[in-house]
Amino acid sequence: MRSPHPIQAGVLPLVASSVVLAALLVPVPPALAADVACSVTYTTNDWDTGFTASVSLRNDGAALDSWQVGWTFPDGQKVQQGWSATFAQTGAAVTATNLSYNGHLGTGASTSFGFNGTKGSANRPPTDFSVNGSACTGANKAPTVSLTSPTSTGTYYAPATIPLAATAADTDGTVSKVEFYAGDTLLATDTAAPFEGSWGNVPAGTYSITAKAYDNKNASTTSNPVSVKVLSGPTIVATPATAQVKQGGTTTFGVTLAGAPTSSVTVAIAKTGSSDLTATPTSLTFTPANWNVAQNVTVSSADNGGALGSATFTASSNGYTAATVTVSEISASTSDYQVEFLKQYNKIKDPNNGYFRKFGNILVPYHSIETLMVEAPDYGHETTSEAFSYYLWLEASYGQITGDWTPFNAAWTSIETYAIPSAADQPGNSGYNASKPATYAAEYPSPKSYPSQLQTGVAVGSDPIAAELKAAYGSPDVYGMHWLLDVDNIYKFGHCEDGTNTAPAFINTFQRGSQESVWETVTQPSCDVLKFGGKNGYLDLFTGDSSYAKQWKYTDAPDADARAVQVAFQAEKWAAAQGKGSDVAAVVKKASKMGDYLRYSLFDKYFKKIGNCVNPSSCPAGSGKDSEHYLISWYYAWGGSMDSSSAWAWRIGDGAAHQGYQNPLAAYALSADAGLKVTSATGASDWATSLGRQMEFLQWLQSSEGGLAGGATNSWEGQYGTPPSGTPTFYGMFYDQAPVWHDPPSNQWFGFQTWGMERIAEYYQATKDARAKKILDKWVPWAIAGTTVGAGGSFQVPSDLTWSGAPDTWNATSPGGNTGLHVTVKNYSTDVGVAASLSKTLLYYASGSGNAQAKTVGEQLLTALSANADTQGIAVPETRTDYNRFDDAYNATTDQGPYVPAGWTGTMPNGDPINASSTFTSMRSFYKNDPQWPKVQSYLDGGAAPTFTYHRFWAQSEIATAFAAHVALFG
Repeated sequence: MRSPHPIQAGVLPLVASSVVLAALLVPVPPALAADVACSVTYTTNDWDTGFTASVSLRNDGAALDSWQVGWTFPDGQKVQQGWSATFAQTGAAVTATNLSYNGHLGTGASTSFGFNGTKGSANRPPTDFSVNGSACTGANKAPTVSLTSPTSTGTYYAPATIPLAATAADTDGTVSKVEFYAGDTLLATDTAAPFEGSWGNVPAGTYSITAKAYDNKNASTTSNPVSVKVLSGPTIVATPATAQVKQGGTTTFGVTLAGAPTSSVTVAIAKTGSSDLTATPTSLTFTPANWNVAQNVTVSSADNGGALGSATFTASSNGYTAATVTVSEISASTSDYQVEFLKQYNKIKDPNNGYFRKFGNILVPYHSIETLMVEAPDYGHETTSEAFSYYLWLEASYGQITGDWTPFNAAWTSIETYAIPSAADQPGNSGYNASKPATYAAEYPSPKSYPSQLQTGVAVGSDPIAAELKAAYGSPDVYGMHWLLDVDNIYKFGHCEDGTNTAPAFINTFQRGSQESVWETVTQPSCDVLKFGGKNGYLDLFTGDSSYAKQWKYTDAPDADARAVQVAFQAEKWAAAQGKGSDVAAVVKKASKMGDYLRYSLFDKYFKKIGNCVNPSSCPAGSGKDSEHYLISWYYAWGGSMDSSSAWAWRIGDGAAHQGYQNPLAAYALSADAGLKVTSATGASDWATSLGRQMEFLQWLQSSEGGLAGGATNSWEGQYGTPPSGTPTFYGMFYDQAPVWHDPPSNQWFGFQTWGMERIAEYYQATKDARAKKILDKWVPWAIAGTTVGAGGSFQVPSDLTWSGAPDTWNATSPGGNTGLHVTVKNYSTDVGVAASLSKTLLYYASGSGNAQAKTVGEQLLTALSANADTQGIAVPETRTDYNRFDDAYNATTDQGPYVPAGWTGTMPNGDPINASSTFTSMRSFYKNDPQWPKVQSYLDGGAAPTFTYHRFWAQSEIATAFAAHVALFG
């Protein structure tokens, strides 16, 4: 799954073009050859015929009483007006001499000056700076440093003593000292090699250790972090911590050691509680070779028909902290699918399995248990609004099964606390002008065309819902989830670039057109106060302007918010059937509020009129609702100023809609359900219209075979361009085979078929809408024909799809048959999440229609999934050939690799450089400390593609909720 990537254009966000040259220079004036050292940084902001230059001078040598910086322009540039220095120019040669107040520069002191100039044939930066008449011949380079102890594979027990060691070098000087840190806490300092230290009496916990090296000119570099876990002592791990067993049946739990022993360890299994429950074997042996390989203990329930009992099983060994597992009997008549749900639920919620990070009493789901993970998120311990919505779904199913709605409410608390930006995290909304919601900037197919210039001359429409939302909820703030968070703060942006380990941290990646894959992104903070990145933070990588302001910006993935509404609808029904409607009423109301703001996804990006928009200047600005296409688009976004004394804000929708994002059940709930019907003046009406429009859209996109094609856009290529002649339209929007995302194409993944069709099937089961049944009646046989379920847990489902042709132009009164639109299955996979989503689709369709084949195949898929269980969930190995892109630099021929404009330089918070030579890994050097990295490195060195067994949160929750769906639908 890939989430949205708008150009987040605002009122004062971002530089037309800039050249940044960070030149670290060592001049040698005749009288002070041994004492003078300096650094000069020269940057420009350009416009059509001129530019503004900023020059910073730092004195790294003996004190100077005066200075004169000289250089030669390479392209005939001319200084016109300067400040903070006296300028003289003869031909191409320029000097800038100090004024009376800034001539003295002590060692380590800095000053800056600047000027406006005219361009010559180009505007390349000077390369021959001098100070006080002497040529600069060298560059002061920062030292290098690498942490050698501790390592991420080490095991420590509290109170621990952790040895610290690092290697450091400096190519043009000496290393003056190395400091060791845990987070921001200084642990030790060493001023001579070998650089070593020790951290004693360390309590149990997880710590991020770094080394920071300084050279003799006070330049510094911080090493890649190493994550270290300190245990309370030698520890036994048993998972899941809670289990259920049908009376007369069996269940299992797994046992491992937390760290490698020096010799064999015997673990005894003891029981307290019901005599009806017994465990075998009663002892396990672990060696230094198999200590982390789970050994299963089978718990059997006596088939005696007596009262249901429970027992606690303790795994213990001398010198080890014991582990306990509580097993409870459930009725022998309990559905096997309910048992499977509880097994899967217990694994996901087991703290030992690592699906969540706990902040106080609030759980935040990771994207995956595993950290080395690149797909839509570029790190496994990030999270998405998608994961939050699946967390809500998991707990709704738990409430359905058990009648306990406390975890469901806790899941929404997690969403509201961490996924929805607080009022403090979106200041400046008071300055939002709904009559001019944003400034236009074109999207481009390739990142190499960025930054994209803001174009104030292109008219944008007015925002017709801002006032009624503020009236309904009493706040100018937006109530929607931002799509991407750095849960462990691995990038070190912290909260609004506060430079601490504050976590989770709002971040973003995709920002530069349809060709930008995850391998080509530059991760940036959602709150950019210009502290990290380049001279303008990260802003001038994306949008060009004449100046930059500190700002925040968030992107909503509408399918996740719509899923949260969908789940709230089901939870409301399930709780009401239990007589517990009041238990979920507060969350249902908040989901309704989220759905009201979700309407921003129903509008064109710049609120231009819908239909036949083929030129940004002539495409008319919208007013009222004529900019509303009523489809759930790929994103909506909002942002604003950090300075409350100069408040401004912007909001955009999106003109591109994908079939896989539509959610007719959410539209139905928000327009017609008593608990979820939105309260704003026109919100319910908008969602009622959206419901009908979505159903038409999905019918329009259905191929001859049954699969649904990509989508449509009101802004061809994101710039209101002209599509190829003959392109079909839907209410004037142009058919787009792969809307928004081209690497790989967004219509390729079969998961977008199952995600979207599952919602249609739920909607059909709840309402019996014949429009939904018509689509399902054609799609289900096609999907079943591509699905195979064998013995022993073997299965395959479609993976990648190939498309040809196009739909007929939509005629609402006489829809075409789409005889020219075709899909074929390119290949197949054992994707457990997609298989579960397909199963759920088939089960809801079967419940609504009575189709026996759909029910059978849905159940067969669940049975196959159960056979692939492990101690952490249900998963199968997968080989990642795309991981050869870790070390790809930008290639102009293939237009792949992370593109950074020539001359743009900056750094990530940990010091990783960002420049035209950057690779995915060079901007994320933390990956090389991951325990799984050697598998990738071997592949990059010419070995076989690495294989991983991933436990993605959404997929594991999809499986659990599929089991629960069977219980809800068939008892």
